[in-house]
Amino acid sequence: MTTEPTAGPGPADKTPAGTLEVTITYLEMHRRPGSGLRPSLHEPIAILQARQPTLSFYRYLYCHVGEPWLWYERRAMDNETLRAIIHDPAVSIHVLYFDGVPAGYVELDSRVDHEIELAYFGLLPEFIGRGLGPWLLNWALDTAWNREPSRIWVNTCNLDHPKALLCYQRAGFEPYRQEFIRIRDPRLEPYWNTQPWPDANGQ
Repeated sequence: MTTEPTAGPGPADKTPAGTLEVTITYLEMHRRPGSGLRPSLHEPIAILQARQPTLSFYRYLYCHVGEPWLWYERRAMDNETLRAIIHDPAVSIHVLYFDGVPAGYVELDSRVDHEIELAYFGLLPEFIGRGLGPWLLNWALDTAWNREPSRIWVNTCNLDHPKALLCYQRAGFEPYRQEFIRIRDPRLEPYWNTQPWPDANGQ
């Protein structure tokens, strides 16, 4: 998958066939938000850290959470590269369970000193609209700030959930940069429906 930086979002009639104009917004926070952000939920929920998850489980989460929003980077990634990331001690993956069923996940990336990237965050489509998103986001921020970073950052784009940017801002993130790129529609790529097979041991 190649990306081409552009000066700005181009007119729809000038976008080459099979490509998408993407506006990426980068957001950050440098201090823990005020208390009381996390809404209370009276639901059968739990969050468990997936320590060195199998590739098949990770790809299940990534693909099902990200498919409506055209997440493609990890779909295109080979097993060796993906394993090196998700098994890195500085990367932690936390899975939200609703009544014993995976409902979403958060991936916190601390590989850069003194900062944490909220690398991936989202819910499976069946669990959107139940108030779980803001709750999970604020849980993730509490967890990240407990590690005492200097900065937490995230990016979102116009392909994400329409309320994603607002959700991040309400949680305390502030935009600091925008980037405009053009990508080939990932749904046209072979990897969109065909994933690499995990190793025989499931890792």
